Amino acid sequence: MTVIWHNLRCSKSRDTLALLKRHAPDIRLYLQDPPSADDIRTVLRQLDAKPADMIRRGEKMFKELGLKDADDAALINAMAAHPILIERPIVIHDDKAAIGRPPEDVLTLF
Repeated sequence: MTVIWHNLRCSKSRDTLALLKRHAPDIRLYLQDPPSADDIRTVLRQLDAKPADMIRRGEKMFKELGLKDADDAALINAMAAHPILIERPIVIHDDKAAIGRPPEDVLTLF
């Protein structure tokens, strides 16, 4: 099973989705259907990454929330509460995940 955490307004997300057409991914519009903190922790394990690797530091919300020196738990909670902070797109395939930056990076999952 393949899932993409997709943002319709993001060109990288649209490009990644186009690459995945033959895999018929389930599309999760994560801004409308935000992942829980547990979902984020699961994806972090699948990415083999830290929360700082999955958060969009350039987002206005990142600065507004004062997350520059936040610990992992605070970053996870912030992403769950404000999904705009989640780096996009994220593709999950079986028990692995990849961030589509660049979009071709997700092809390593297959």
